[in-house]
Amino acid sequence: MSIPGPDEIRALHEKYAPTAEAFALVHAHCEIVWSIAEQLLSAPRLSHLDAGLVRAGCLLHDIGVYRLYDADGRLDHKQYIRHGLLGHEILEREGYPEPLRRFCSHHTGVGLTRHDILSQSLPLPLADYLAETEEERLVMYADKFHTKSRPSAFLTATEYATHVGRFGEDKVTAFEALRAEFGEPDLSGPVPCGGTSAGA
Repeated sequence: MSIPGPDEIRALHEKYAPTAEAFALVHAHCEIVWSIAEQLLSAPRLSHLDAGLVRAGCLLHDIGVYRLYDADGRLDHKQYIRHGLLGHEILEREGYPEPLRRFCSHHTGVGLTRHDILSQSLPLPLADYLAETEEERLVMYADKFHTKSRPSAFLTATEYATHVGRFGEDKVTAFEALRAEFGEPDLSGPVPCGGTSAGA
C-alpha cells in the first residue's frame, strides 16, 4: 500500500477546506495529533508500529470536518458526529485504500458501537466503528489530547477520562486501556507544530 506523505495530505486539505480559517483549524489540529502520536511512538515498546501509516492516519483523520461547513463558513455542530464517515467518503472518492479511510471513520471518541448509535440516536449507519489495528488505536488515542473547540486546547488524560465518562463507564474503561497501551504524552513542553497553547 502506498502511504501518502505530508505534502500530498496538505494538498488534499487545501482542496477540501472551504475557507482559510477552516484549513488552519483542521490541518493544524491534525499536525498536532501527529506530533503527539510521534512522541508516543518514541517508546521502544512501540517501535514495531508503522510510523508512516500512523502519520498519514493522524494527518487525514479529520478531513471530513470540511464537509460540515456551510456556505457562510459556519460549522454544523449537530452533525459533527458524522465527520468521520464524511472523511471516509472523501478518501474513497480520492482513491485511497480502506486502511487509510478507516482512520477517518474509526477514530471518534474511543470507538462507536451499534449500541451507541441506537441508544444515542446518532445519525450514522448502524455498525461498529472501532479502532482495530494498533496504528488505528494510536491515532484515535492521540486525538483525544487536543480539541478543536474554541478556544482549542490540550487535554490531559485525566481531563479526557472525565469528559468521556458522560457516555458511560465502559468508555472510561476503553480509554484507560488505551492509556495503558500507549502511555501518556508530555504536553508540558513547547507546543507541537509551531502552534500556541490554544492549539488548533
